[in-house]
Amino acid sequence: MDQERNSRSVQAMPTLALRGLVAFPDVTMHFDVKRPKSILAIKAAMDLQRELFIVTQENIEAEDPNEEDLYQIGVVCTIKQLLKTDESTIRVLIEGKYRAKLVSVLSTEPFLLCDIRKMPKTSRKKHTAEEMEGLMRLVKTMFGQYCAALPNVSRDIVSRAMAKETPEELFTAIVPNLLCAYEDKQVLLEQTGAYASLEALAEVLDHECTLLEIEHDIFEKVKEKMDRNQRDYFLREQMRVIQEELGEGAELPQEEAAEFEEKIRAIKNISDESREKLLKECERLNRLPMQSQEANVIQSYLEVCLDLPWDTYTTDVLDIKKASAQLEADHYGLEKVKERILELLAVRALAPDLKGQIICLVGPPGVGKTSIAASVAKALGRRYVRVSLGGVTDESEIRGHRKTYLGSMPGRIINAFRQAKTYNPLVLFDEIDKLGNDYRGDPAAAMLETLDPEQNVAFVDRYVEIPFDLSRALFITTANSLQGIPGPLRDRMEIIELPSYTREEKFQIAKRHLVKKQVEKNGLTSRMISVRDDALYEIVDGYTKEAGVRTLERQIGAVCRKAAKMIVSGEKKRVTVTKPSLESLLGPAKFRRPDAICEDQVGVVGGLAWTSVGGEMLEIECAVMEGNGKIKLTGSLGDVMKESAEIAVSYVRTVAKQYGISEDFYKTKDLHIHAPEGAVPKDGPSAGVTMVTALVSALSKMPVRGDVAMTGEISLRGRVMPIGGLREKSMAAYRENKKIVVIPYENAPDLHEVDAVVKEAITFMPVKTIREVLDIALIKAKHADQQSEVWAESEPTCEPASVRI
Repeated sequence: MDQERNSRSVQAMPTLALRGLVAFPDVTMHFDVKRPKSILAIKAAMDLQRELFIVTQENIEAEDPNEEDLYQIGVVCTIKQLLKTDESTIRVLIEGKYRAKLVSVLSTEPFLLCDIRKMPKTSRKKHTAEEMEGLMRLVKTMFGQYCAALPNVSRDIVSRAMAKETPEELFTAIVPNLLCAYEDKQVLLEQTGAYASLEALAEVLDHECTLLEIEHDIFEKVKEKMDRNQRDYFLREQMRVIQEELGEGAELPQEEAAEFEEKIRAIKNISDESREKLLKECERLNRLPMQSQEANVIQSYLEVCLDLPWDTYTTDVLDIKKASAQLEADHYGLEKVKERILELLAVRALAPDLKGQIICLVGPPGVGKTSIAASVAKALGRRYVRVSLGGVTDESEIRGHRKTYLGSMPGRIINAFRQAKTYNPLVLFDEIDKLGNDYRGDPAAAMLETLDPEQNVAFVDRYVEIPFDLSRALFITTANSLQGIPGPLRDRMEIIELPSYTREEKFQIAKRHLVKKQVEKNGLTSRMISVRDDALYEIVDGYTKEAGVRTLERQIGAVCRKAAKMIVSGEKKRVTVTKPSLESLLGPAKFRRPDAICEDQVGVVGGLAWTSVGGEMLEIECAVMEGNGKIKLTGSLGDVMKESAEIAVSYVRTVAKQYGISEDFYKTKDLHIHAPEGAVPKDGPSAGVTMVTALVSALSKMPVRGDVAMTGEISLRGRVMPIGGLREKSMAAYRENKKIVVIPYENAPDLHEVDAVVKEAITFMPVKTIREVLDIALIKAKHADQQSEVWAESEPTCEPASVRI
């Protein structure tokens, strides 16, 4: 009795948690151990008569299991052998001794240490010898069926199991050879008594035999289907060879062949030669086997050709008043574009067959070039298709690929008409100045035929191979700069330049369009948020500095998101955005836009520069130091700009005496000319007058008026020569609140292109020579040839100098 009590007493023992494996009494098994805690548990067991409690993890994902992650029943095992396979892995060979129950986890550090209690071997329920014998026969029969269903199972395993005469031996012989889930094996382990164990084993074998039978049936069905497909393929290939020997071919279904031919004959706006070519392709298709590669190519070709809108067109809406109202509703400003579209409508009303209108909209990003095209299509009542050309380097993207090539397809031009489903759509070629070229051809050259009114009447795509009339379409192209467009292509288009938006235009666009768009986009309504006019002006002035309105729209969107957060969080029910509240919504203003620039400085001149995104102010700074005549140029200046600086120094040497400058300054002084924002490359000749003015100011100590900006190329004799981009440069001066802009005399006719609001705010002064520029820009200097001292007023002033009319 004492011995039985001791056998059932609680015992502390190192514990090893296994994932996906179950140990059984009297069964030898081996496995690899990698977890540090498990290795420490094995080392502790080696010190305690090599006995180790092994239990299976119920939660197989747990890396550091605790009591809730473990099953309650495990096996006490004896460690037979240890083998170190690498630095972090030990291979363990164990033999199960007896079942035990996990009473509690004593410790999880440095390894699992558990209290266990030995489980009884027999159950209290008794069974007759006949019942046990019948159950053993059933288990042996089912195990034989199970092994027969498994591939590559040794007959020795079945023979050894059949030879067992006791239930315990039979159970021990079968369990290690089961390929069932570890959950099922745990159920077998937890059974108490030989009869219960064999009964549970019979259930597991029955379940596994059923699954193997289902797997076998599925495999047979898949194999039968694969055999049938191979048989059909073999017969089709035999039939194709026989038909080739007889000179016959598998014909398309009669209705499909008739449909192709009917559609081809129904096309009206097609030449007889093109119709005949399509009919021949249809006849070829009828003579080819349906499964041949060539038949698929011809069928795809005919489908593409018949998809083209040969006879489908839309009727233009020629109501000028309605079109004007539509354009005004969609866009504020852009008067030149609107006027040109209305002229087009008027001419089309008088001459409906007019062809060849190709318009190119050139301007900085964000001024509405792409969106105006959609509005024009809506005003005309035409279908609208956009074709993006940015980054296209392959000529075949425009003209298409030969249909004989694998994966061939039509070019973007033909696909645009297929998408529009009319032969007179409005096609927008976006970013035409971003076309590239490489070894695959020049896409810009491929566009010549498309945009030439004399040639696009019979445009031929390489895939379609028959002429298609593009002349009925209205083509609009967009570009940020004309410099990226080749001359021959530019010559085929009517150029309309879109200037940068003025402050008032940005305000009106934001008030009429952007605020409403962003309010709806962010899930708000007009009852939830209102944006005051002073807030819009502040966003334009203090938070954006751009030619277009994209950044302006993003800032308005940011305000709407802040308002949405306040409303959803319950902080406010309605948000009113005012100028004082902007700083709390968008942070401090990012740009300074003073009402007037009154700071007069020595050696600093405001120049004007042109960029692809509009005009910019470009300050030129000049410093004079004691030295030996060195000239230093900084600011990422290009070769042309460096030459302008050299010309400026040479010219100042010729007029030094007239402005009280030492005639040997080029020997005794070092000059440093700098253009700020050194990370931005700069080049071009139009900073010549700016450099001369900065040099004269720095050498003579005469300040330069802060409200004056200038542009112009200078010759070695002091003549001011014309420049380009006057409209963009004048817009930059307007944004920076300059009062006077000095321009070359030969650019005076270009003032017609400058916006009226800019001409109202700025006095433009055309000049012929650099002396006129210096008289305007320098503050009250008396020349040395009049034997007077050179001085500047101590108090800078912003009063305008004499204005040249």
